Amino acid sequence: MKLPLIMRSRSAVRSLKSFFPILACISFITALLLNSFNPVMAQLPRQEIRGVWITNNDFDTLKDRTKVQEAMTQLRGLNFNTIYPVVWNSGYVMYPSAVAQRAGIQPFVFKGSDGHDILADLINQAHRRGLLAIPWFEFGFMAPPTSELALEHPEWLTQKRDSSQTSISAAGEVVWLNPFHPEVQQFITSLVVETVTQYDVDGIQFDDHMSLPHEFGYDPYTIALYTEETKNRPPSNPQDEIWMRWRADKITAFMVQLNQAVKARKPNAIFSVSPNYYDFAYKFQLQDWLAWMRQNIVDELIVQIYRPDLQSFVSNISRREIQEAQQMIPTGIGVMTGLRNRPVSIQQIKAQVRAAQARGLGITFFYYETLWNSAPEPPSQRIAGFKSLFPTPAFRSAIQSGI
Repeated sequence: MKLPLIMRSRSAVRSLKSFFPILACISFITALLLNSFNPVMAQLPRQEIRGVWITNNDFDTLKDRTKVQEAMTQLRGLNFNTIYPVVWNSGYVMYPSAVAQRAGIQPFVFKGSDGHDILADLINQAHRRGLLAIPWFEFGFMAPPTSELALEHPEWLTQKRDSSQTSISAAGEVVWLNPFHPEVQQFITSLVVETVTQYDVDGIQFDDHMSLPHEFGYDPYTIALYTEETKNRPPSNPQDEIWMRWRADKITAFMVQLNQAVKARKPNAIFSVSPNYYDFAYKFQLQDWLAWMRQNIVDELIVQIYRPDLQSFVSNISRREIQEAQQMIPTGIGVMTGLRNRPVSIQQIKAQVRAAQARGLGITFFYYETLWNSAPEPPSQRIAGFKSLFPTPAFRSAIQSGI
């Protein structure tokens, strides 16, 4: 009885051995397939950002169809892939807006040199050359005190504990819309929704001004709201931990609603944010963008790191929160290419871009005019410098949500 059992066992072993090559082949093919799929899944959220902000300082270019065409052609030739044109600056929009007209804040309309819609032309020209166009709400909750927005809607403004309403920013003296006021939230949301529905945009971007300086929030509306919800009046110290968290969470809640409003109209729109580094953004601007990212409302992050010193620049782009973002969404660094009164050398730009690229980070430059038209070196030298930074194309897809 034992011999047949042994023979059957040996026969089974021989059968298994003959099947090993097949198993090995299947395993090899499976490994190949996995290796093919995994890098794709890993790369999709990390599509390299090569962008430039186009500001109101670039208006001479923006208003001229021929100059816009030449600019988009040149950017594409230098292997850029994204533009961020300003659409909200100084309390005014850069396009014909029914929302702004209804609010009584826009007594004029920005038009091109032949009366055309500047934003529509810019987006069209960008798309013809394969560039993504993501309009940028530069001023966020900020506005000049002399703007129609501030003058027509004083009830929308917040204030400091001493009742003063202004602060000094890079744009000069400004007031701040109250981000906790429902009418302010509705106004901003309406402008954003108007932009994404009226134009063929690939997304929308909000920067470090979609925030509130920590000294503000002592207006009657916010005091009443905080008192109702916490049974306490706001503390006199604007940096009190609980008071900071309450205001930051309110801004986060609004950004969640804003994201939902955008996605309801255009599900594949890129919801982009370009804040300061996190410690500064939260402590001084109540902008908890790390929470926004972790709540999956951010499709793209560009952190502004405007530092002339390379060591300081490298230290800031190496922060943990930036590394965390890289694992989730396309992530880039805002690099300064110059201001009107503060030129930046191409050597400094190249050193910073190389440092960011070495860490797998994309780049967005501030701002278009200072790439080569207003710079310390001749245009030919600047253009050659940018060409060396992006020697090959890096195409982007507008469909990034939900990755």
